[in-house]
Amino acid sequence: MKAVLLDAASLGPDIDLVALREQVDTLDVHATSTTEQSRERLAGAEVAIVNKVVLDAATLEALPELKLICVLATGTNNIDMATANRLGIAVRNVTAYGTASVAQHSLMLVLALANRLPLYQRDVAAGRWNESPFFCLMEHGTLQLEGKRLVIVGQGELGRRVAALAEAFGMQVTFAARPGNEANDSRPGLAALAPEADVISLHCPLTEATRHLVDAALLASLKPGALLVNCARGGIIDEEAALAALRAGRLGGLGVDVLPVEPPRDGHPLLDALSEPLNLIVTPHNAWITPEARQRIVMLTGENLRQWKAEQNGA
Repeated sequence: MKAVLLDAASLGPDIDLVALREQVDTLDVHATSTTEQSRERLAGAEVAIVNKVVLDAATLEALPELKLICVLATGTNNIDMATANRLGIAVRNVTAYGTASVAQHSLMLVLALANRLPLYQRDVAAGRWNESPFFCLMEHGTLQLEGKRLVIVGQGELGRRVAALAEAFGMQVTFAARPGNEANDSRPGLAALAPEADVISLHCPLTEATRHLVDAALLASLKPGALLVNCARGGIIDEEAALAALRAGRLGGLGVDVLPVEPPRDGHPLLDALSEPLNLIVTPHNAWITPEARQRIVMLTGENLRQWKAEQNGA
């Protein structure tokens, strides 16, 4: 069985692919691929292994021997799923590979924003500590997390792990109802919980129900100084509305690991705002990148290959 890994560079240089090689006869590895290159590289292969390369309808239709697509991520939006289903191509993804890594990153953002780290780092770099009339700087009021309320959207494995870490800091954690399903959910919706939240952390998928879930109206309902963290998907918050609230002092801090378009080749207002004296952190979608998480992706993908082969053999 021949498999082709189209974008190995997306896993980083220090990842062992033995879990994949053990499941196939031949593994061709390419650091990066375009959609157009994929058609040639996947010719004759039964298995495509891909992270973010787009496999559209035309590409899939040009690959009659392709039987399985293994996605090295949870999201499958880069695959034309309707065409894959029509052609009988199985698609397998991986989940829960980066729970510890993303939860750690989420708490890092919360802690840094609570302590106004971006503002104090700017002050230190500008020499303001050197000029202080006494031993410390305290212009930017910080937020003690103990006793404060954290509202989490998304009660999956990741949301629950973030909750456990937050509770270790003495925070009171509340999960919001699943967006779009509030009428059938015993939990309050985010709109109802937002006015009492000291911190909101997003861990839900981007869907029509969650697109701009945090919009100007919800931001206006927050208590002054509330913090907002998004390690889920860009577009769940209205980034421009959040930036306006931050600039106006209505939002106490904003931390995002995701933007609607990645990489943001055409720029983004949040990136431009990093030069301003704001309690703002933007990280480059790297909450998931600990070596342990990336290696687990390979291990889980190897398991997907093993299970699929067993199914083909009737086991």
